[in-house]
Amino acid sequence: MFMGEYQHTIDEKGRMIIPAKFREALGPNFVVTRGLDQCLFVYPMEEWAVLEQKLKTLPLMKADARAFTRFFFSGATECELDKQGRVNIPNTLVDHAKLTKDCVVLGVSNRVEIWSKEVWESYFQASEESFNEIAEKLVDFNF
Repeated sequence: MFMGEYQHTIDEKGRMIIPAKFREALGPNFVVTRGLDQCLFVYPMEEWAVLEQKLKTLPLMKADARAFTRFFFSGATECELDKQGRVNIPNTLVDHAKLTKDCVVLGVSNRVEIWSKEVWESYFQASEESFNEIAEKLVDFNF
């Protein structure tokens, strides 16, 4: 399971250090793709296979299903870490997430998310007030 928030930088070649706590769980190869909310999603190969199977069940005759699978799979790339624990993020994904220098790497249960620091701060600030409301609708905290 991935959890936590880490501040990192991306260099001019698109290389970024993955937090040490995430490296083992990601494994030697993993998938980076366009995420929602203008970030990148990073999946271990096992999680990617599960997600791929779920997306294959979407109805091909529905335009929304075709559009989403195109968006998601066309941006996907298999990556690996270099000896310094860095991932080389393709330019198309750097552009999608508006990654410049300062980045935020989040652990989100079964995936890692990579955000531009500016985009993350804006998203978090805009959403912060509604988190309680969202939790009440989605989560049963009676445990």
